[in-house]
Amino acid sequence: MLDRRFIVENAQLVKENCVNRGVKVDVDRFVQLEDTRRQMQIDLEELNRESNQVSKSIGKAKDPTEREARKEEGRKLRDKVQAVEAELDAMGVELDTLQRQIPNLSHPAAPIGVDDKSNLELFRGKTPLPEFNFKPLDHVELAEKLDLVDFEGGEAVAGHAFYFLKNEAVLLELALQRYAVELLIGEGFTPVATPDLARNDVLSGIGFIPRGPETQIYSIEQTDLSLVATAEITLGGMLAGQTIDVERMPLKFCGISHCFRTEAGAHGRASRGLYRVHQFTKIEMFAFTMPDESEAMLDQLRGLECRLFDGLGIPYRVVDTATGDLGGPAYRKFDLEAWMPGRGDFGEVTSTSNCTDYQARRLNIRYRIKGEKGTHFVHTLNGTAIAISRALIAIMENYQQADGSILIPEALRPWVGKERIAARR
Repeated sequence: MLDRRFIVENAQLVKENCVNRGVKVDVDRFVQLEDTRRQMQIDLEELNRESNQVSKSIGKAKDPTEREARKEEGRKLRDKVQAVEAELDAMGVELDTLQRQIPNLSHPAAPIGVDDKSNLELFRGKTPLPEFNFKPLDHVELAEKLDLVDFEGGEAVAGHAFYFLKNEAVLLELALQRYAVELLIGEGFTPVATPDLARNDVLSGIGFIPRGPETQIYSIEQTDLSLVATAEITLGGMLAGQTIDVERMPLKFCGISHCFRTEAGAHGRASRGLYRVHQFTKIEMFAFTMPDESEAMLDQLRGLECRLFDGLGIPYRVVDTATGDLGGPAYRKFDLEAWMPGRGDFGEVTSTSNCTDYQARRLNIRYRIKGEKGTHFVHTLNGTAIAISRALIAIMENYQQADGSILIPEALRPWVGKERIAARR
């Protein structure tokens, strides 16, 4: 979240940013409340000072009448103190609620627009769009013909948008994990297999809404736990409340987790099959950096996403995400959209975001410079290395052949153990 003083001193900038991001927050109410809170805090300190003076004077009073009078004065002052403290507590709750609704600032270069239609294409990957001499199938048709995904079985067991991966699709999932993890270990990332659950205060700290009608989160009844939508939650929460020695930074983690999302309201052909599902496996990159290193780290994470999909031979484009399509914590975000022949369009497969100190402030993650007094908030960044379900779509559709088979990307063949997925007899 943004610093309270910054919001008050830059109220107009914060309001304009909220408009650009399509977020409705009463910033004026926040400023008014914060000004009132500061004055009331001064008043409270004065009341406490007076109360202490009266308390000290009671023992010095020789006359019983005077002593009782001072006791009564002390009781009245204590009542006033309690009333002011109760009002400040209520005001603090409202301030915190408003503060958490205010999104991060947006990078000056981020395109301004209400949704993804305003995203700006920056460049395309090394692999050109495929040219088929036949009508390409989408991944759902391919999966049915090659017995790779069982959507009906998944729905029977767990409901709509759940599925079973089968046969070579399982091998591809495992191969994609190894492919991404080995590349990232080589780039200095620490591999972590994260919990699939997190406390709701961690979700909220990262910027997710764990409860309520707008949530995309599966919550666990009668607990303060929820299923994670991404390892960004668990990796970010891993250092909550900690202070990092600057010599250890940047810290780079590669998280392997299942991801669970309700995907409420997601319908249509673009959401068909594996594109929007309630559970999938993801390899996530997460970094803790110094503030002056976060923009360079964002470029590094984006470059790694490009290397992964160039290495798979998947056509893609990279877009600079518009303000209205940014998540609340993100200062800037780049999406990598793979070409999906089945829909004849690009579809998002990865994203990477610089969240500056927005998440760190909520989770109280700081760094310390040796020899200097005080601590400072770190910057946090996240990026998808591989979201398995969407990577499978891109592989199946781009590598399909005229005979109905699917070639295995060369980078994955050592783990899959074959060059082609052919129809079963």
